[in-house]
Amino acid sequence: MTKALNVTPTIRPITQADNAAIAAVIRQVSAEYGLTPDKGFGVADKTLDTLYQVYDTPKAQYWVIELDGKIVGGAGIAPLAGNEAICELQKMYFSQSLRGKGMAKALSKICFDFAAQQGYQVVYLETTAVLVEALALYQKLGFSHSQHLGQTGHDACEIAMIKTL
Repeated sequence: MTKALNVTPTIRPITQADNAAIAAVIRQVSAEYGLTPDKGFGVADKTLDTLYQVYDTPKAQYWVIELDGKIVGGAGIAPLAGNEAICELQKMYFSQSLRGKGMAKALSKICFDFAAQQGYQVVYLETTAVLVEALALYQKLGFSHSQHLGQTGHDACEIAMIKTL
């Protein structure tokens, strides 16, 4: 059951001013689930503090969710490294205060619409079994298990999933 929020969150494209806040969310959520930087998860990415610059490229975009003036989540779409005909759903993280509120579904729709507008036909992601809620969400969104594709650098993410748009 989805619990309502008292204030409607805003989903918007990332700005350079959001870099530190979304990096803090990703680090906090990763720590909460035991996803440490030394193990090859997204929290270890050298670009974590510069996501605006990372996604300021063709066929890529990152969105943040802002609630009461604070960044509480985000997700992005970018070409899959090593297989640029496929896009990757990347760095989907939500602060605990935002989980279970239906925002992941709303943000996913924005990501999928963008991907389709960019000409992608397939969305790929990598995750880990520790993220039980995320796995359930991805299955509800139509993802199915897949072999690993591309060159994400996230060798600790043992689960690969794919969705046809």
